Amino acid sequence: MNNTKRRIHDGIVGAVITLGIALGYSVHPAWLLLPGVIGITLIQSAFTGFCPVYFLLDKTCAPETEAGLRRI
Repeated sequence: MNNTKRRIHDGIVGAVITLGIALGYSVHPAWLLLPGVIGITLIQSAFTGFCPVYFLLDKTCAPETEAGLRRI
């Protein structure tokens, strides 16, 4: 796993959790289930090694070369 995919993953997960909390506060408390589901997914990912976000990133992002990794 490279640093770019990790940063994209952290940004996506952070945005979804923040959005769920904001919607739960301002729209309806049921939106708080969204960050809860993300949390459960992160826990199961620690045991199984499968993360849906990384799965999608592996399918959509181009692989980086060694030269590209040195620039980061």
